[in-house]
Amino acid sequence: MDRFTRAADIDGKKIATGLLDRIKADVEAVKVETGVVPGLAVVLVGEDPASAVYVASKNRQTVAVGMKSFEHRLVAETTQAELLALVNRLNVDPEVHGILVQLPLPAHLDPNAVIQAISPDKDVDGFHVSNAGRLATGNPALVPCTPLGCMMLLKDTLGENLAGMHAVIVGKSNIVGKPMAQMLMNAHCTVTVVHSQTRNTAEFCRAADILVVAVGRAGLVRGDWIKPGAVVIDVGINRIQIDGKSRIVGDVLYGEAGHARAITPVPGGVGPMTIACLLSNTLTAFRRHYALAIAA
Repeated sequence: MDRFTRAADIDGKKIATGLLDRIKADVEAVKVETGVVPGLAVVLVGEDPASAVYVASKNRQTVAVGMKSFEHRLVAETTQAELLALVNRLNVDPEVHGILVQLPLPAHLDPNAVIQAISPDKDVDGFHVSNAGRLATGNPALVPCTPLGCMMLLKDTLGENLAGMHAVIVGKSNIVGKPMAQMLMNAHCTVTVVHSQTRNTAEFCRAADILVVAVGRAGLVRGDWIKPGAVVIDVGINRIQIDGKSRIVGDVLYGEAGHARAITPVPGGVGPMTIACLLSNTLTAFRRHYALAIAA
C-alpha cells in the first residue's frame, strides 16, 4: 500500500476538453467533406429545473463544437401522442442526426415507449433496444454516454489494452451498469456485476483492478473495499448536507481511497464526459449516415 499514498485524480474536465476539441475539428472536416452540418435535437417536456439547466448546457456545447442545435421545449401537459409525433418528425428530419429526449419525463408519459420510438440510427443516448443488442453482441452501436465516458477515462489512465483485468461494477442499471459491463467484456476484461441483492459486495470489490460504482448512495464504498492500486470510477452524484452546507459527493468515500492508483473526483470526474460523449455519439451517427470513416 505504500506505493499509493495518495490516489491520482482522473481529470475528467481536462479529458472532456480534449475530446470536445477533437470533435470540433472533426465537425469542420465533415462539413467540408459533405457540405452538411451535423445536428442534434433535444426534447424537454415540462420545466424540471435540473433538466432545464442540463439542456441549456447541451445547447451551448453543441453550438460551441460547430453543430446545429435544435431545442424542442414542450409543456408538461404534452400528451404521449404529441410527444411521439414530434419524435417521428425528428426521425425523418434530414437536418437532425441525433435525438435526445431529456429524462425524467412527467409521470403521465411512458419513457420506454418514447425511447423505443427514436430511430436507432439517431439514438445518441444509446438506450434503444437495437443499440443495446448491438453492444451486447459486440457490433457497432451508439452506446450510453456515461459508460462511454467511463471507458475513455479508463483508457486514458490505463492505456488502450484492458484485457485480463478484473472489473467490478456496482450497480446494474440500463443507463450505466449493464452497458458498462458489456463494454468492459468487449475490452476482454473479466467482469463482475454486484447490486442490491448481492451478498458480500465488499468482498467482490476488494478483488477489482477496475472498480466502477454507479448506484447513487453517498459514501457506499469505503476505503477497505478498494484493492491497493485499483482504478476507481465513481459515477455517483449525491447532494448531502455537511455542517449546514450543501455538497456534491460520489458513491465512494474519496478521503479513504488514497491507496487506489487513481480515482475520479466528484465533481470533476465522470460528469464532464457525459455531454462530450453525447456530441461524440452525434458525430458518429452523422458519419454512419453519410458512410464516412468512424474514428477509432
